[in-house]
Amino acid sequence: MKNGLQLGANCARTLTVDRQRTIDFLGESLRIYATPELVRDIEQTCLDFLQGFLDDGESSVGAEVSVQHTGATPLGGEVRIHAEVTAIDGRSVTFSVTADDAVERVCSGTHRRFVVDVERLRARVQKKTASMPAAA
Repeated sequence: MKNGLQLGANCARTLTVDRQRTIDFLGESLRIYATPELVRDIEQTCLDFLQGFLDDGESSVGAEVSVQHTGATPLGGEVRIHAEVTAIDGRSVTFSVTADDAVERVCSGTHRRFVVDVERLRARVQKKTASMPAAA
């Protein structure tokens, strides 16, 4: 990881809640931002931000997510995700995260990512895959 990442560094991303990001089990009139999609968008926002601080051959993987999804954003609504670096411990980076729509705060929490050497991770996963029993 390159030098330069500091506490307080932050980023934001605005997105529109499209159909793929909504729940479907409450019917068409309640197509709202699904929590798993919100978490995915938080992770992607933090991943994209960290890429600017990583060396060639590095990336980051999610290690922990803790969010409170407290507001329902309807299909077509805009959401702004904000992430701020609150801790750096070696290769571990923790973010404070929030998400707001046009009316209210819809999410707050934390997300931790771990910087990895992609080739080293690939080798570990391949070794693990080779040692797993074949699927029936």
